Amino acid sequence: MLNSIHALTSLDGRYAESVAPLRQYFSEFAFLRDRIRVEADYLAALARLGIARPLSAAEQAQLQAAHETFNEQDAQAVQTFERETRHDVKAIEYFLREKLPADLLQWLHFGLTSEDVNNLAQAIELRDSRDAALLPALNSLLAMLEELARRHAATPMLARTHGQPAVPTTLGKEFSIYAARLKKARDEIAAHEFEAKLSGAVGNLNALVAAFPKIDWLAFGEEFIAAYGLRANFFNTQILPYDNWLRYFDKIRLANSILIDFSQDLWRYISDGWLKQAVVAGEVGSSTMPQKVNPIDFENAEGNLGVANALFLHYAQKLPVSRLQRDLSDSTVRRTFGAAFGHSLLAWNNLQRGLKRIDADEEKLRGELLAHWEILGEAAQTILRAVGKSDAYETLKEATRGRAMTEADFKGWVESAQVDETTRDTLRALSPLNYLGAAEALAKRVG
Repeated sequence: MLNSIHALTSLDGRYAESVAPLRQYFSEFAFLRDRIRVEADYLAALARLGIARPLSAAEQAQLQAAHETFNEQDAQAVQTFERETRHDVKAIEYFLREKLPADLLQWLHFGLTSEDVNNLAQAIELRDSRDAALLPALNSLLAMLEELARRHAATPMLARTHGQPAVPTTLGKEFSIYAARLKKARDEIAAHEFEAKLSGAVGNLNALVAAFPKIDWLAFGEEFIAAYGLRANFFNTQILPYDNWLRYFDKIRLANSILIDFSQDLWRYISDGWLKQAVVAGEVGSSTMPQKVNPIDFENAEGNLGVANALFLHYAQKLPVSRLQRDLSDSTVRRTFGAAFGHSLLAWNNLQRGLKRIDADEEKLRGELLAHWEILGEAAQTILRAVGKSDAYETLKEATRGRAMTEADFKGWVESAQVDETTRDTLRALSPLNYLGAAEALAKRVG
């Protein structure tokens, strides 16, 4: 293999280890192997149907081994055929011909178009990569968010709206929002059912119906596709309409967008000193400023999430559109799926690494709250309105708008307010540290 330092892209170079689990699904090797699987399974299905002769146990084992033991030497053999044919699926057929007895060769790739093989292989790869690589990473990240939400459920912090000091919340509540959003996205990703097609050159099974008109080819195709855990789509041209796959990509893209939002908020909390990062011996934050500990994991995550979403957005714009039955521009785009998922997985791993290094600076959070007693204006004017003060909003607006109030300022206003003593006691009890509403309860409900 090419030394990673010479790789053209960062996924195969700098970040090769982080995205390694995806190679068995989206590499060229994987695509060759999985298309051989489809071709072999199809021949075995024709034998069970009674079109091809029954296969011996040895022949069945040989067909199964063709993909289960597929190795780099086999891949090179397929590529040798492809250099001659300039057709990747025909090269796979020629590779398999060398492994079969002569009387079975006529049934290899019988009545299929290349896209029947390609789309099935890629649908399998999309499903299996989700289950084996993407969902475990997403689940691990989600578990970390839920744990942080519970741990800091009661840790008060200043909230901001329009970038300005607003009413208090808790750090755990802020984590719980992202955990709840991500969980919904994760659940939709996990529940997605992938579609595939087996319908010939223009979607009508023309060749198969012409050769064997008495066979129910629609039922055969549905059963064959279902055996892979996929759902058959019979309304297609030479290509499967990509709508189903795009809905899956959109679910990943939404999860990534949620995490971009999260990355930016965490970056700001670190920048403000509300979250502190663990100092790791040997690490350097700047080539000239020795004091720095940079939030590089959150920054890298944001960048990779953006690259992934740019690719997913291109798929959404490109793949629903084809020239009549099809053209090969879709095939070129489909070969980049691994890059989109690679940048996503890399970002999710970065976020997990970053979250392991942060903790709340509770003293800083407390100090920030106690520097802004004006944020109790919402509470005070609502309490006054509840006891019949119709001008409460205007009164508090005059006292607080555009002003930073100290504890003494706020308590002085309370003592001067024209209210009964019971209401005054209620106002006296207010503090930026305890005006938290249901934030703690909400944070504890996550997960």
